[in-house]
Amino acid sequence: MKILILTAATGGGHIRAAVAIEKYLHDNCPGIEVKVEDALKTIGSVLDKTICDGYHFLATKAPKMFGKLYEHTNQESHFANLVPKLSGMFRRRLMPMIEAFQPDVIITTHPFVTEMISYLKEEGKLDALLLCVMTDYGPHKTWLSSRVDAYIVSNEDMAQDMVQLMGVPKEKVYPFGIPVHDVFFEKGDKQAILRELGLDENKATILVMAGSFGVNNILAMFREMTSLPQDFQLIIITGRNQKLYQAFEEEIKTSPKPCHLVFFTNEVEKYMKAADLLVTKPGGLTISEALACNIPLAVFDAIPGQEEDNANFLMNHGMAVRIPKGEGCAATIQELLENREKLIQMKESCERFDKSRSIPNMLDLINRLLQEKGEA
Repeated sequence: MKILILTAATGGGHIRAAVAIEKYLHDNCPGIEVKVEDALKTIGSVLDKTICDGYHFLATKAPKMFGKLYEHTNQESHFANLVPKLSGMFRRRLMPMIEAFQPDVIITTHPFVTEMISYLKEEGKLDALLLCVMTDYGPHKTWLSSRVDAYIVSNEDMAQDMVQLMGVPKEKVYPFGIPVHDVFFEKGDKQAILRELGLDENKATILVMAGSFGVNNILAMFREMTSLPQDFQLIIITGRNQKLYQAFEEEIKTSPKPCHLVFFTNEVEKYMKAADLLVTKPGGLTISEALACNIPLAVFDAIPGQEEDNANFLMNHGMAVRIPKGEGCAATIQELLENREKLIQMKESCERFDKSRSIPNMLDLINRLLQEKGEA
């Protein structure tokens, strides 16, 4: 069997989900040939840069405008219908790569790419199964395409909304969970990790992640948290934000709380397993990885649109608290540190949300769909 995974780099989550699937198949399914491709880069650097840079600008510099676009494209309108048409214009540029690989199955982790493959199937250009992995916690119209054989979604609430509110056939929607690497589901030795980091294994530990784009007010939040009277320590991951990392290097020199500072890392799971609370933006893959590690969340600066959906899902299921905009974070964090019972309840809610079999379930589904198609 050949599986082609198509993604795009508008935010890190789409890529991370694709790579998680690829790694699982490489490690556990020797009979499957798998390949990951960034579809926008395959089409051309101009389109890739335009879409990725446009997303980055709107999400970080004009979030209110981004939220309005998200809302309008989720409704029946001429503007909403324009989005899939624009995606469809570039679809044929994917064909040389697809024809060279000859996949039996195509898995997409980005809405624009899903639309392109759906168009190609509709035109009879290819006959591969098409599975769409939706990388957020609320549904959106741009993910839906006529020739998708199955949608893999993050949760049961989302599946129900897609069926009842968006008219997607129930037999096409599977709430297996967003794929993440197996390492996030493995148990970690919290005390050993804290010792390795030079931190106190008996202190409450807060992990702060700035998000893939960095966050301007993260230093102010840090100062508020470290001014609290409770006894705790912090791990701070800045990602590739060099400016933020350098600012924290100076900041932690005079911090009243013990801190461990991390630049970009491929071991996010290690730090999540060492912490009692994660303070972060609610990106779809970040919260999926956190839930796999059973770590409660305090979320801030949700971008209007999909991150608001993500935050609302976490709140509705008792797995997170929200840090109010413009009101600082000290009161929210202090309440959790003083109310250990609430923190334990949040952790238990995370444990109940078990999506550890997302990729194996997806593989079982693929085999069943291929059998029904007469190809297995």
